[in-house]
Amino acid sequence: MLRENMTGLVAFASVARAGTFTRAAAQLGVSQSALSHSVRDLEERLGIRVLARTTRKLAPTAEGQQLLDRVGPLLQEIEHELWSLMEQRDKPAGKFRITATDYAADTLLWPRLRHVLQQYPEIKVEIVSDYELTDIVGDQFDAGVRLGEQVSEGMIAVRIGPDFAMRAVASPDYFNANGRPQNPQELTGHNCINLRLPTHGGIYAWEFEKDGREINVKVNGQLTFNTITPILKAAIDGYGIGYVPEGLAQEAIEAGQLEAVLEDWSPPFPGYFLYYPHRRQSSPAFSILVKALSMTQD
Repeated sequence: MLRENMTGLVAFASVARAGTFTRAAAQLGVSQSALSHSVRDLEERLGIRVLARTTRKLAPTAEGQQLLDRVGPLLQEIEHELWSLMEQRDKPAGKFRITATDYAADTLLWPRLRHVLQQYPEIKVEIVSDYELTDIVGDQFDAGVRLGEQVSEGMIAVRIGPDFAMRAVASPDYFNANGRPQNPQELTGHNCINLRLPTHGGIYAWEFEKDGREINVKVNGQLTFNTITPILKAAIDGYGIGYVPEGLAQEAIEAGQLEAVLEDWSPPFPGYFLYYPHRRQSSPAFSILVKALSMTQD
């Protein structure tokens, strides 16, 4: 029974988490038809439907969700144990998935990991950029990168970035044509470039603070993005005011492409932390990644 169903269980868990056969097949490195066949065989042997198929997406049935909740964590543990055995070889090896915002991936993860990956070719890293407060255990990530205030409880956290400030920026041409806001409330009269946060399903309210007074401003504008980098580009092109990390905008500010306003209203945010479950500490290859990312290496 176990031998016949193992392939189907892996296929089902992958499709249920990915949401589509296409995405799951790419992650597993198999064809969509083979994956579909494995799930169908599992359903026939169990005598139940584990996936509800619609024209737009796939989702577990009630019975499928129960199976996923019970078996999914066990499959993940098996995979981690196999990688742990591989890491006992002479060369550190392992495959690791990390979730992070695009800004953290561009400015912290890649600049530090690229040298490690050259030195240790058998360490494989998948970086998934998103703004969700991901359940790294439930979604099969080995680690996450988030601001200090967003780190999940019960996780080991390692600081990998300094505190930083956000900046309201726009092109000189935009400010010359529309004026420069003197306080956060005046932003409501400007064309602002919004950021949508998928975790809350809403638009990010710009956060300001001065002399102990905190103000959150819901701005309006022609453009909305779900990542930071396009906001910077749109601001440079004159499409309005963007609210981005200071480090991301600094080069454009120095080049005269952008100007910052309300700087005395922009408080520092807690820096980025790498966080991960305790069981990851036993992995030599993962320890190499943590050491490379830690601020103590700067």
